[in-house]
Amino acid sequence: MKIVIIGTGHVATILGRKILAAGHEILQVFGRNRLYAEALAETLSTTYTTDKSHLDFSADIYIIAVSDTAIAEVAGALPLDKKLVVHTAGSVSKEVLKPCSRNYGVLYPLQSLRREMTVLPEIPFLVDGNTEDDRALIADFAGTLSNQVQYAGDEQRLKLHVAAVIVSNFSNHLYTLAQQFCMQEKVDFNMLLPLITAIAERLYQFSPFEVQTGPAIRRDEATIQKHLEVLQQHESLKELYIVFTKSIQSVH
Repeated sequence: MKIVIIGTGHVATILGRKILAAGHEILQVFGRNRLYAEALAETLSTTYTTDKSHLDFSADIYIIAVSDTAIAEVAGALPLDKKLVVHTAGSVSKEVLKPCSRNYGVLYPLQSLRREMTVLPEIPFLVDGNTEDDRALIADFAGTLSNQVQYAGDEQRLKLHVAAVIVSNFSNHLYTLAQQFCMQEKVDFNMLLPLITAIAERLYQFSPFEVQTGPAIRRDEATIQKHLEVLQQHESLKELYIVFTKSIQSVH
């Protein structure tokens, strides 16, 4: 299929590379910043424009891969009539694209994407469309990029986006706090990396509930108190430790 990518950030970059790897043709990159648009176009071996009047109107799909808050503005400025337009956001309704075209939908990559990735990751996609035909076309396209494609309406997609924030953004924040703690206490955070990897890989075989371990689930109050004493000078981390301990004990 022939694709135009609107946006020049992390999602636009990795999706563009995925699209090329799947054998599709990227006709053009459209972005507001010339340097970013030019750089992405070079990466994807295509042309670019920063002027909407020079947008290539011969594509099969137009992918708006910009920040969530910018989607409405971008869509409103791009009258694409009957062209199929999708956005890539998890928490934004497909209806935001209604002013842009009669045919619109969502191509949401349920993955944390960074433009500097050297290896393209596996990306599950959640798809939607304002008509059955559009939904089927978007799903077929997504199927060329991934073997994990599911239909999800606005409400379902939003719920999965919440879950994604918890397992990705929140857990990464905990890694950040743990790394800062290790640096301040002069212990090696890198010693924890095999543990982080093993816990993540375990979830391919078991549910998180089944593999919960630690002093909280064991009701090991002696160890919990020792940990809290160590955290006396780390008030924010101590508060989180208490909250997570109570939550684990409540769930289990």
